[in-house]
Amino acid sequence: MKFPKIELPFKIFDGYITKQVLSATLVCIFLFVVIWIAPETLLKVIKRTLAGWYTPWVAIQLLAYEVPKIVGKALPVGLLLGTLFTFDKLSKDSELTILRSIGLTFWRIVYPIIILSIFVSVLCFSLYNTLIPYSEKRINDLKHESYETHFVYTVKADNDQLKKILIVPRYYNDMISHPLVLNFDSSQYKDTSVLSSIMQSEYAVYTKDSWVIHNVKKYELTQDGVFKRIENLKQTQILKGEKANIAYKIMAYSTKRDRELNNTEITEYISMLQKENLKDEYRFMLNKYLQRYFHSAICVLFAVLGCLLGFSKPREQKLVNFVIGIGIVFGYYITLPFFDMCAEKGLLSPYLTSSIQPIAILIAIFIFKKIKDM
Repeated sequence: MKFPKIELPFKIFDGYITKQVLSATLVCIFLFVVIWIAPETLLKVIKRTLAGWYTPWVAIQLLAYEVPKIVGKALPVGLLLGTLFTFDKLSKDSELTILRSIGLTFWRIVYPIIILSIFVSVLCFSLYNTLIPYSEKRINDLKHESYETHFVYTVKADNDQLKKILIVPRYYNDMISHPLVLNFDSSQYKDTSVLSSIMQSEYAVYTKDSWVIHNVKKYELTQDGVFKRIENLKQTQILKGEKANIAYKIMAYSTKRDRELNNTEITEYISMLQKENLKDEYRFMLNKYLQRYFHSAICVLFAVLGCLLGFSKPREQKLVNFVIGIGIVFGYYITLPFFDMCAEKGLLSPYLTSSIQPIAILIAIFIFKKIKDM
């Protein structure tokens, strides 16, 4: 004998409120993408398409590959505004008042929203680890853009004295053009090294465990810094072994922005920067890496904060809560470059610069919860 399945009222409410928040969040994300992409990216792509730089198909692909990057930024914003709008509507309809009157606590009411925000948080982290690096690579391929870089790599002896400086003025993929090598001699002084020779070449070729420069003009100097001899070499090896591999990988990673690297690549890059004692770049990349985790956690915090802002009393000004929510979003994104700079310059630890915003939002949650007497 089968009995009819009886669902408790709070289970019905969980499904109802989840659908409401999800619908509002998707609308907010869509509007965020449109607002973000329309002023600059869309206009630029249209102009270049009309000028003949891009075909219509390439233009469509470029716009499509821009979307993952914007969605990664839009997910926390969509959750905050989506929950704020939904709970504000529930407050106006007195539905939240009824739920509170039957004994449901604030945390029980927002329980399904927290579960939803955790799934969104995982999605956000996955975007930054997989889809965004892929889309950035495809955009660069479609635009045929090359990012020139002035790469400098120093080689030190076991006694920490300067041995060699490698300067690469232009690099893209496997093309290393006009590298310059400064060789130093530490035999004359114990505490310093002097320039012994300068090697100027047309191009360099990297193979596994080796850097070889070709068509070299070598200028030898005396210990007093006077040119002694000029020698032409067909080719010569300047780096080998682990140093050669590290130099090439650092150069390859340094031409990319942090969003073009997945978690495995950015972890390897950070490890090499720390090993080579490149402090500024190490702190900056460590900060960007940690931000991926905290930015995903922001999804949960923004969802709870939106629920709190949506709770309103009968005579409370509804517009104030929306202004506060938008202000928090604006403050979050506008302070990101500032904390990036603080981490890079060593003013604050990367662990602090990457976590200070989530901590501030967590404090704001407890303040609003107390103010609204939840």
